[in-house]
Amino acid sequence: MSTATDDPQAPSPPATGSAEQRWRDDYAAQVAGPDRAVNRSGIVVKPLYGPLDPAEEGPPSEPGYPGQYPLTRGIHASMYRGRPWSQRLVVGLGLPEDYNRRMHALWRSGVTGLYLAPCNSHMRGFDADAVEPELLGTCGTVINTVDDMARCLDGLPFEQQSLSLGDTAPFTLSAMLLALAQCRGIPWSQLSGTTNQSDYLSHYAALHMFFRLSLPGARRLLLDHVEFMLAYAPKWNPVSVIGQHMQQAGASPAEAMGFTLSSAVQIAEDLLARGLDPDDFLPRFSFFFDVSISFFEEIAKFRAGRRMWARLARERLGARDPRAWRLRFHAQTSGADLTRQQPLNNISRVAVQAMAGLFGGLQSLHTDAYDEALTSPGAGPARIAINTQNVLREEAHLDQVIDPLGGSYYVESLTNEMEARIRQVMDTVDAAGGMYRAVESGLVQRMIGESALRFQNQVDSGEQTVVGVNAYQTEAEEETERAPAPLRLSPAAVERYLAQLATFRAERDQGPVARALDALAAALQDETANAYAAVVEAAVAGATHGEICARTRREVGFGEPLIVA
Repeated sequence: MSTATDDPQAPSPPATGSAEQRWRDDYAAQVAGPDRAVNRSGIVVKPLYGPLDPAEEGPPSEPGYPGQYPLTRGIHASMYRGRPWSQRLVVGLGLPEDYNRRMHALWRSGVTGLYLAPCNSHMRGFDADAVEPELLGTCGTVINTVDDMARCLDGLPFEQQSLSLGDTAPFTLSAMLLALAQCRGIPWSQLSGTTNQSDYLSHYAALHMFFRLSLPGARRLLLDHVEFMLAYAPKWNPVSVIGQHMQQAGASPAEAMGFTLSSAVQIAEDLLARGLDPDDFLPRFSFFFDVSISFFEEIAKFRAGRRMWARLARERLGARDPRAWRLRFHAQTSGADLTRQQPLNNISRVAVQAMAGLFGGLQSLHTDAYDEALTSPGAGPARIAINTQNVLREEAHLDQVIDPLGGSYYVESLTNEMEARIRQVMDTVDAAGGMYRAVESGLVQRMIGESALRFQNQVDSGEQTVVGVNAYQTEAEEETERAPAPLRLSPAAVERYLAQLATFRAERDQGPVARALDALAAALQDETANAYAAVVEAAVAGATHGEICARTRREVGFGEPLIVA
């Protein structure tokens, strides 16, 4: 039931005296002043939707079926009834033994997927003894050696359960996992999980801390990593295409989906150029998205993105296997929506975000802890975060009906409009020469910056309410509403770890390490070699994370920010 009066494509006005006209008159009498709502993607939201609104894709009673092309309603026929979503929490804190204790506790609380987020020193490409000691373990787990990996995963069923690694090029975490599995006699073919930070394009566009290598070097290492894992660890997902970073940096939901699909196309076309079959590598693509509190917009984003990827995979990339058409995605509730002020409000925000992700058809979900605007989650907040998922599944029963909002006039119309916005973003990227060139030129960064500024201006002006920040403030927060102080490792714990690292270096066989690092350098200079295979060999030989990164940087160059004026 369209109510737009300024749209040249709008249907004819209703007949005088009709029920629709009476509603229009009553509505106009009850709503005073300006009446215009716009979501974060710039789509005008009308007060009422009816049968004519989703006409572009057919009547709302025929949105298709789950598991059937183009997969608008879900990638599996049974969705959560037959394939429960994986309950995850991004866990990374302290030293390996701290991570291990926390992960065991969360496993007992209902977490069903393992996640390892390394320390920022690791993400920047350095060993722990090359950075300021007071920063170690504050935003992730300190992990530099295969021994560290072993302590992290001690007693955890990583050979049976999916393991997600926050791992960027040259992918030393994945290499250390392979080395650990080899040491324990676990076949690489048995391992399942995801190289969660493999999308270098998202790092250059929106998360500068994470890039360690030049843009061309990161591209080379990703393609080598994909080829190696397809051959030796076929259950592993070596590509995680990330929209989260770009949306957290300020991209609108439509832009984030458009950039993500463009990144996936870029990576896929690079693999096609190497002669790989899309039916071999596309089923191993996974996606990682942010879920903002813009509830219906996020649901429409996921539904639109899912059917767009199905069409892209089949028609543009030439995949014939239906598994290659699936937009399999993990989602994380948006930390950008969390506030330092009145942090207990974040529990409500996370619940709403999680519901949007579930109604949007995700396969794996991370729920933020309410204190994440200030620090790595404390044990109590982390328990609340995972119990939020338990409540939504066990008490609210959100796993019982597939695509429960499918057929809604509003949701179907919004899905169509989101698809149109996403397509505009992708057309802009294609016109720039693809995602690699669009990032290299700064186009993507500029678009994200403009959207971030636009939203911040709305918050600053009060047009966008943020509870506890620009509205509903209190003069003095109650003690129970204050988040705990950021976690810090004790100086004694840091000293013990650094001594452990020094002992590891001193006691290993230095000859194989030196030869493996030299072989890595040679592989990086040989375009016909697989450089990631050399990374794995270096990890097996006992090279540290920082040593592998340093040698790789020497050969391919250091990553520098792509500044946009």
